[in-house]
Amino acid sequence: MARAKTRRILSIYLPHLAAEQILRLHRGTSLQPLAVIAEAGNRQVLSSLCPKAQAAGLYRGQALSAAMALCANLITRSQNPAQEQAFHKALCRWAEKFSPWIAAEGTDGLVMDISGCAHLFGGETAMAETICADLAALGLSAEIGLADTRGAAWALARFGHGRGRAHQARGDAISQEARATRARAALRRRDMGPKFAPPAHQSKEMPIHIAPPLETRAAVLPLPIAALRLGDETIDGLARLGLHQIHHLLAQPRAGLARRFGPFLLQRLDQALGSLAEPVSPARSTPYFAVRMSFPEPIGTSDDLDAAILRLTEALCQKLDKAGRDLRSLRLDLAEMTEARRHITLRLARSHTDARTVYSLLKLQMEQGLKDLEPSTAFDMIRLEALQTEARNAIPHQGGDRAARAHAARSALDDLITRIGTRIGLEAITRPHPADSHLPEKSQKSLAAAWSDPFEGLWPRAHLPRPLTLFKPEFIDAPDSPEPPFRFAWRRQNFTVKSYIGPERIAPEWWLDDPNWRTGLRDYWCITTEQGARLWLFYAHGGAITGGWFAQGDFT
Repeated sequence: MARAKTRRILSIYLPHLAAEQILRLHRGTSLQPLAVIAEAGNRQVLSSLCPKAQAAGLYRGQALSAAMALCANLITRSQNPAQEQAFHKALCRWAEKFSPWIAAEGTDGLVMDISGCAHLFGGETAMAETICADLAALGLSAEIGLADTRGAAWALARFGHGRGRAHQARGDAISQEARATRARAALRRRDMGPKFAPPAHQSKEMPIHIAPPLETRAAVLPLPIAALRLGDETIDGLARLGLHQIHHLLAQPRAGLARRFGPFLLQRLDQALGSLAEPVSPARSTPYFAVRMSFPEPIGTSDDLDAAILRLTEALCQKLDKAGRDLRSLRLDLAEMTEARRHITLRLARSHTDARTVYSLLKLQMEQGLKDLEPSTAFDMIRLEALQTEARNAIPHQGGDRAARAHAARSALDDLITRIGTRIGLEAITRPHPADSHLPEKSQKSLAAAWSDPFEGLWPRAHLPRPLTLFKPEFIDAPDSPEPPFRFAWRRQNFTVKSYIGPERIAPEWWLDDPNWRTGLRDYWCITTEQGARLWLFYAHGGAITGGWFAQGDFT
């Protein structure tokens, strides 16, 4: 019977990922130690270090105050989780050239299934060396572990060089073992020692640790227990019992270990030794659409630039159309001969795949973004990237040409919003929607017209008419009485009341402490004056703040 071919898992450990990502932005010109700082409760700790900072004696998880005491010239940067995650995803895409089965491993590593792929790179060792060299060219330090199981590859990448977690003897540790216990431990070590092979094959030039096929067990057993991906509490508990290496666990009853430390310990042990499967499940990649054009000779005339951008727009819209996606926003990158880059972003009020429409809107945006362009400027690369796309929704069939006219009118309005938005910004164009509040200033909300649909229902009607113009309450000079005044002064003008409608009592929202409503209950009146003004006044009965008469709206 033919033996089933074993799978081969490669783990990439990036010990300085966040710090080296920052160094990449500065092209590695920093000559001083660098550390990335994270918030841990009310403390600041080191979350990532560059190799120079690690060589200075600093370590991850160390308090910032202690690190500054050891390294006075330490440069610090705040942690940016979103940026680190985006860079991690970019590395996953980059590593797809080695294997299609790749996934992120925590926040500082990658894991890939290279079964059937290694021969394309000249073997496993040559493949691992190629990965290390390519990462070094990107300015990233890496350590690689290769074994039959995912857990073993992870362990070899992080502990295959002999660096483990040192468990210092503590007050509760068993530093003075009983004589019989020491004797039994010596017998166990004597009995099990010859079965252990050297941990793994190590490359002399690069940090690569390879366990040959079917020899994963022998490579993993001498490693420290921390190589099993356990929590600190479990590792400390095992250390207090004198269990420091993986082979120590095999000499213990499994039932006792599970009872004391839970089933997760045995699960990690079985995954590392291959008794429990742990496949590599690659994350589903998000759709990515971009096109670029490089020129043998830089172009600088407006006609050449427009023609190139039109061709790129058509190519991008074709890719989106084939994928069943519509364009919502895109970015134009222009690379100058001096290595300077210009970026122009276009956001659309509705999704598009019509190249001519997108091009005309992009040209409007370019007029704003390239106003300061020198006549001698030339570009040697142009790139278009779809920043946001939407799945193309099926439109329900509607008979007659009435639906077609409505759709055309809506499309024309959205295109108009986009054109105006290229001048003043899409956020500046809003449309009102009713809000669930009885307070006058909260009865409606403004939504960005580009990202909202028109309100199609009946607008809620108040008990009494509402003014055309609503402004912040302004104090008026009138007698302090709930009855409507006969005369009052407002904005340095005297008014005489001709007629009035009301009152309409509105109470503040008791569950919110709104500073504008600390004057308590309000009685609103529609006042018509002999001077022709028609105002919306209210009398505040007083609360946390003294009340009185105020004007809040104008009907004319």
